[in-house]
Amino acid sequence: MTLETILPPERVLYDVPGGSKKRVLEFFSTFIAQNTPSLDSQEVFSRLIGRERLGSTGIGNGVAIPHARSPHCSSPIAGFLKLAEPVDFDAIDGDPVDLVFVLLVPEEADDTHLALLGQVASIMNSVDTRQQLRRAASQRELLDLITAKIREQPVS
Repeated sequence: MTLETILPPERVLYDVPGGSKKRVLEFFSTFIAQNTPSLDSQEVFSRLIGRERLGSTGIGNGVAIPHARSPHCSSPIAGFLKLAEPVDFDAIDGDPVDLVFVLLVPEEADDTHLALLGQVASIMNSVDTRQQLRRAASQRELLDLITAKIREQPVS
């Protein structure tokens, strides 16, 4: 399973209002539940915020990878958000976050979960990639960039 198969164009969101980590997670939870009938926004939010309580998913360099398991998720779901303004995400380096890659996976998807997290981390670890994503001036440009970066990843 690759990120490209679970990140359709409509889930690459440009200029998303931030405000706070909680608001970003609420926004995504509502958005994904509106577009995925089997998911409930409160349940998604509860799982994402529960994961954050274990330790921030802010990995540094302005990037966060919130992720959670859900029994109502039949296959992995991804979303990519470029925030209008950086928000405090309690990241390990203390820097605010403006690039957010969200993953929801089925409860039992251990290997898939880890593989997808690894793919996201690999993509977002590149200084050049982060700079290009931040310079994107439209949703289309953001989509084209993130898709190209995903396709450049070696298939494992």
